[in-house]
Amino acid sequence: MKKLAFRTILGMAALCSMTGAQAEVTNTADNGFTVQHQTVISGDTEAVWKAMIAPSQYWSADHSWTGNAENFYLVPQAGGCFCELIRTTSVENIKSSDGSIQHMRVIYAHNNRMLRLSGALGPLQGEAVIGTLTMLLQPQGDATVVRFTYKVGGYMEFPIDEIAPAVDGVIGEQLMRLSALFGNPAAADALQDEAVTPNDSENSGVDKDQS
Repeated sequence: MKKLAFRTILGMAALCSMTGAQAEVTNTADNGFTVQHQTVISGDTEAVWKAMIAPSQYWSADHSWTGNAENFYLVPQAGGCFCELIRTTSVENIKSSDGSIQHMRVIYAHNNRMLRLSGALGPLQGEAVIGTLTMLLQPQGDATVVRFTYKVGGYMEFPIDEIAPAVDGVIGEQLMRLSALFGNPAAADALQDEAVTPNDSENSGVDKDQS
């Protein structure tokens, strides 16, 4: 399962490369790495913040455990959860939750300015690593500069020189999807090109390493 998840995350890195997203692994070491992406979004900081704290609107279902982005939710305050519900639907079409998964935990939240979360995303969750994602907003006239920086450190079985660019692609993808909500043509085109039917074996349940 770990190899399957790793192949999926590598595929997303390749996608971001093809769609023009700039991969930027800013630092690597034997026990970790840093990736960073930045873009300008045509919206004020309040509007971008409101979108950013609603991961179900833009975080890719390909990087969920359930295969459904609608199950994502985030509580934007210290100690809050970026989590995912495990939903089931009965024969009467009544939806209920069988459980939940924590992707990350909020450790710093300043409305319209910065959100910082702690957590090992995707297949890194099964490794002995710590990940810190800083999502920074800076006003630029009527637009907003948005920067995502993700730092990972600790023990893992993945080779750093392979997992770092793969994770970089995934972080870049989420920023691209956020930008697409505000009409970024390049981002919107990239997401349209991405529309591929997912492999059923990769979204069949939660007993797998999430990608």
